Amino acid sequence: MTPVEVVQGTSPVILGFPHTGTYMPEEMWSRLNEEGRKLRDTDWHVDVLYRDLLPNATSVRATFHRYVIDANRDPSGQSLYPGQNTTGLVPLSNFDGQPIWREGEEPDEAEIAARTAEFHRPYHTALKQEVARVKALNGIAVVYDCHSIRSRCPFLFDGTLPDFNIGTDNGRTCAPALEEAVVEICSAAEGFSHILNGRFRGGWTTRHYGRPAERVHAVQMELAQATHLESESEPFAYDALKAERLRRHLKATLERLEQIALAIGEERQ
Repeated sequence: MTPVEVVQGTSPVILGFPHTGTYMPEEMWSRLNEEGRKLRDTDWHVDVLYRDLLPNATSVRATFHRYVIDANRDPSGQSLYPGQNTTGLVPLSNFDGQPIWREGEEPDEAEIAARTAEFHRPYHTALKQEVARVKALNGIAVVYDCHSIRSRCPFLFDGTLPDFNIGTDNGRTCAPALEEAVVEICSAAEGFSHILNGRFRGGWTTRHYGRPAERVHAVQMELAQATHLESESEPFAYDALKAERLRRHLKATLERLEQIALAIGEERQ
């Protein structure tokens, strides 16, 4: 299986899906313990949630599971959130702090390096290429990184997570107008809560690609899974009624980002 799927569009907006894939090579799957095989930390159905919301958007999706390697982590292994609980480049535990590999079967440094070359690097090579292509078309590119997580993960954060978690690394990864637009739409979404640069300020993708001075902007959207799943436990089923209510606001967000990006691109030409 190819490690990355790309759908090319002409919009300045690029949708990133680093965590919706569920593929694991059999040799790796056999080494996961019972908890690991639940694949609990998947961004369940997020690619379906965003489908056709912005028809001309490019999408870049990792097909492999984050337990193979996390495409939204620094390939050097450096933590995104020093001093806070998190999971690594190749996770050894899940978001509840529970081990996911059978004892003695954890990947070593040599295997992590091999997985980086086989999975992580191709995903980011594809994303980098699409950023360059879209920027050449529009004079600007906006990477919108699509994520979800259980609304309650005591190992990672206290209490219940807001519905919309917007990350711009404290304003570093995108133009103020783009950040303001996302916040405006999320704050006006009746029945939904939001936060800007809270527990999730943007992962490695957002921080690595978001370079406004180079006309590449990035925003991470971490959605609480309660907004679009029937339950945040197995079988993690998609709730079409919940999702449709959410999709209206996501569509408005993407359309506004595209509108602003096109205006900025025209100004630069």
